[in-house]
Amino acid sequence: MKQILQNIANGETLLVEVPCPQNKKGQLLISTKKSLVSVGTERMLIDFGKSGWIQKARSQPDKVKMVLGKVKTDGLKPTIDAVRSKLDQPLPLGYCNVGIVQDNGKTHFEVGTRVVSNGNHAEVVCVPKNLCAAIPDNVDDESAAFTVLAAIAMQGVRITNPTIGETVVVTGLGLIGLITVQLLKANGCRVLGIDFDSSKCAMAREFGAETVDLSKGEDAIAKANAFSRGQGVDAVIITASTKSNDPVSHGANMCRQRGRIVLVGVVGLELSRADFYEKEISFQVSCSYGPGRYDTEYEEKGNDYPVGFVRWTEQRNFEAVLDLMSSGALNIKPLISHRFEIDDAINAYKCLDDRSSLGILLNYSANADELLTKKLVSIKDAENYNAQDAVCGFIGGGNYASRVLIPAFKEAGAKLDTLLTSGGVSAVHHGKKNDFANASTDLTQLLGNEAVNTVVIATQHNLHAEQVIQAINSGKNAFVEKPLALTHQELDAIESAYNAQDGKCRVMVGYNRRFAPHIIKMKSLLANVSEPKAFIMTMNAGAIPADHWTQDPEVGGGRIIGEACHYIDLMRFLAGSEITGFTATCMGKADGVGITEDKASITLTFKDGSFGTINYLANGGKAFAKERIEVFANDGVLQIDNFRKLIGYDWKGFNKDKLMTQDKGQANCSKAFINSIKLGEPSPIGFDEIMEVARCSVDITEALRR
Repeated sequence: MKQILQNIANGETLLVEVPCPQNKKGQLLISTKKSLVSVGTERMLIDFGKSGWIQKARSQPDKVKMVLGKVKTDGLKPTIDAVRSKLDQPLPLGYCNVGIVQDNGKTHFEVGTRVVSNGNHAEVVCVPKNLCAAIPDNVDDESAAFTVLAAIAMQGVRITNPTIGETVVVTGLGLIGLITVQLLKANGCRVLGIDFDSSKCAMAREFGAETVDLSKGEDAIAKANAFSRGQGVDAVIITASTKSNDPVSHGANMCRQRGRIVLVGVVGLELSRADFYEKEISFQVSCSYGPGRYDTEYEEKGNDYPVGFVRWTEQRNFEAVLDLMSSGALNIKPLISHRFEIDDAINAYKCLDDRSSLGILLNYSANADELLTKKLVSIKDAENYNAQDAVCGFIGGGNYASRVLIPAFKEAGAKLDTLLTSGGVSAVHHGKKNDFANASTDLTQLLGNEAVNTVVIATQHNLHAEQVIQAINSGKNAFVEKPLALTHQELDAIESAYNAQDGKCRVMVGYNRRFAPHIIKMKSLLANVSEPKAFIMTMNAGAIPADHWTQDPEVGGGRIIGEACHYIDLMRFLAGSEITGFTATCMGKADGVGITEDKASITLTFKDGSFGTINYLANGGKAFAKERIEVFANDGVLQIDNFRKLIGYDWKGFNKDKLMTQDKGQANCSKAFINSIKLGEPSPIGFDEIMEVARCSVDITEALRR
């Protein structure tokens, strides 16, 4: 199917063939009929992409600080690689979509229903149910395509809270501004529109507003004073896009005592206290479509707010906009300036250079039944594989997979056959970059591909166990990015599947740190130490928001299972002895403290008498090293600092080893696994040891939560 993407690095707009996306429970699979190009948001994204590195940095100073901090801790090369990877991610464009439900994801929407959604510009989209709304029969597809954009205007109006007879100024008469004019008129308000474009001013007058045409030198403040009969306007809604501070400053001068200013657009915000102080003017920024926006529980998990407490969510705003279209109170037709077929999308985007453009509609006419079957896209000609080849199918193409795992497997000599992702976009993008043969969204097809003998799993943590079991049951080797599983029940099922195959399939977890050059050197220095050892391992992990998926016990499993497991495995490897017990303590609860298990101290004991403490801390400073490993034994100390320096203190025969750049062992880990397949050898980490570490990680997490 066809989808429009943007290259953030250079601003190029691309029409790409990608596989049809997977559907998920709680989401709708929609075949698109129309979509609307946002002349504001999408032009801004393209302009950002076309800007140079310096301009990008100037527009995001907070990101520059993060980059400089990463250089200090991780080194220049890893930081440059990370920035380039971030800019290399393809960005799906569009958020105003009309189509037909093809799969309802077990929601209340019926298959065949016409719906609006915030889906992208693609022939088929997959959208959570709370970001969709059914279209009334008397609202045509073209008008309905403006619903999501109109919801932005509606939320701005709701925050303004206008009453019948109030005077309201709308600054900026683009698409959202002209829709705002109509919504205010429907509220019984007197409206004054301001813009530099005479044609847009004329359109606003057709919708019942009076206007100020700045291109003709008209004085907006004087006009607003006369319009409000000398009292000052009740409210100003700013829908303009400019770096100037004038819209806010002028808005304050137009307002009456205790007037309101609501910002819907993007403008300069160097505010003058004097402009607001004497009149006690309120200023508020409107957030997109309304309550629920950017809330994972609402948007992704489908949990609605009670209507008695949150009357107007983003979905209910969609419905209200559609009702206004249905009644005729909101007239969209005059706002349509261009129409294009999806095949001609690149020319459609050229219209963004014309500042007079308003509604740019894309039309889709492909057969839905045919699109839904296109879950595999061939990227290059098929390759003939040898019996000893490690032929890989990757499940997941996120940041870590695309930036680290896939290049590492490719460098190790793996044959890359299929890259599978849920949406298909990253599968095509990263598949082409890394010479995969196919991009797919169909796991059944991948597992049924006899040429593929190895599956690499780099998906969200809650999917790992099931996908490992599916790989094993299909007779394939499984390399899973940590963790192996989230619960003992999942681990039992993996163990059962593995034993049923008599261990013929390799199961490997990406515990790459034991393969790092400095860890290998440390292990060799410990080889002749027969006495028990003491370990101190510190992970200055940094904070992750409580609502991030990795913190969700049911999805990410939390950071101990998801990340600290690296250090449980690493200590097990360096000790060379079975884990016999543990104690675990996390930070106590206090006011303002949410998750505490990611600020924990874990002590492990081993059969040979060794012991060690893992300090996993999310509340440290970024200037401090992210990872530090210390071993006390043999009347000396070995210390690894951030996988760049290995120092021996009073260690006989060893002083110091420093790398030019950080190396956490990802390349060596991948190479060891691929070589085991090529040479017909066992997995580099024994299955029993993998299960031991996985079960210990689950036990520790459960103990911390108790």
